Amino acid sequence: MSFPFKLFRPAKLACVGALAATLLAGCATYQAEPLPEQAASADSLTQLHGYDSATSPMDAAAVERLVLLNNPDLRTAHARHEAAQAQRRQDSVLPNPVIGGSVGYLMSGPGDATAWTASISEDITALITLKPRREAAKASADAVDAGLLWEQWQTVGKARLLVIDLVEQARLIRWQQQALDLLAQREARLTKAIGAGTMERITTASDLAAAADARANLNDLQRRQLDQQQQLAALLGLKPEVVVPLVESLAAPTLDADAIRQQADSVRHRRPDLVALQLGYQAQDATLRAAVLSQFPALSLGYAASQDNSRVRNGGPAVTFTLPLFDRNQGNIAVARASREQLHIEYTTRLATSRDDVDALLAQYAQLEQQRQALTPAAADAARAASQAEAAWHAGLLDLRGYVDLDVASINRQMALIAIEQAMLEQQAALALLVGRGMPVSLDQDVIGS
Repeated sequence: MSFPFKLFRPAKLACVGALAATLLAGCATYQAEPLPEQAASADSLTQLHGYDSATSPMDAAAVERLVLLNNPDLRTAHARHEAAQAQRRQDSVLPNPVIGGSVGYLMSGPGDATAWTASISEDITALITLKPRREAAKASADAVDAGLLWEQWQTVGKARLLVIDLVEQARLIRWQQQALDLLAQREARLTKAIGAGTMERITTASDLAAAADARANLNDLQRRQLDQQQQLAALLGLKPEVVVPLVESLAAPTLDADAIRQQADSVRHRRPDLVALQLGYQAQDATLRAAVLSQFPALSLGYAASQDNSRVRNGGPAVTFTLPLFDRNQGNIAVARASREQLHIEYTTRLATSRDDVDALLAQYAQLEQQRQALTPAAADAARAASQAEAAWHAGLLDLRGYVDLDVASINRQMALIAIEQAMLEQQAALALLVGRGMPVSLDQDVIGS
């Protein structure tokens, strides 16, 4: 009785060893990465990546840059990019060939050799669907990147709105504090007169209520300011108590409505969320094509050889395939087709609503502009009246009550004007976000022929 072990000579063993070493060299290795026991946000601006003290106090552009570099959610989102690229690599690789074999030792009978079989085969169906699967993997990975870019754009837009609100509310707080100082001065004199019995409380009720209202309004503004300061700190990865120094004023609101409308016409090439939906649709379309191709019988081609116990050897091509009696991949085809239709509807709806949103915001901005134009001369007139009242009061020609009323009325007009300008700046920022203003004319992940 003979055995095939003599086939494995030292030279062949060396080749097998070298092949095994080469395969093992390309294998991934495991390395533990334990979670931290504690973590904390930055407690000063100097700990932020990219912070430059020369930019303090910061404008919107400086804040946006720091947000892109330090926002915790955006830094975490980078992991989704890595996962998408890993999935793309996995879906793009060729299927491994399948090697099989067996040994049949002679137990009894007239034979004088060990029987063996050997085969190698490749999944042909996987090769047929490789191209659409690769297209789907690439489109899916690019869609993830476009989605991450949209998250960045939205986060930058949120930071821009917070800067607008914080700067404009700081102006409102300064004006409200002036109004409260005047009303508190009058309130103190009235309270003293009431205590001395020279004035009835009922006759001063409206004046005392005005001071209380001014104090409540200032408290509301300060609470809102603190909340938005904490939101901005969170966007930058700072602790809540860290105050970001901002400029005292912003450029006056300006808007080119015609340019916004032109940009809205090409928004599908510029807005990352719309590009992501187009790429998602491309990926799902490729997935549907792969599912349709997979409905045909699973086919494997290869080569098989064998030897029986009497040393008779044979070999030739080998074919295996499944009979599509029950499963013709109809379930996966239906799921892929429904998913593609869902993306089609979602993209069409968002494209339509994006233009509607632009038109609505432009109409609101035009209304605010009309209100500002109407209020500006009235505010200037009230400021002149307040200046004259102050001079008359110092000259003894006007009592304190009349002077305070006129000065507070002027302050209220100024605050109303600031509120309108704040709303216009907010609309301006929202429109820039909607049309992707500031984004490239065509993104890297743009869809050809879309």
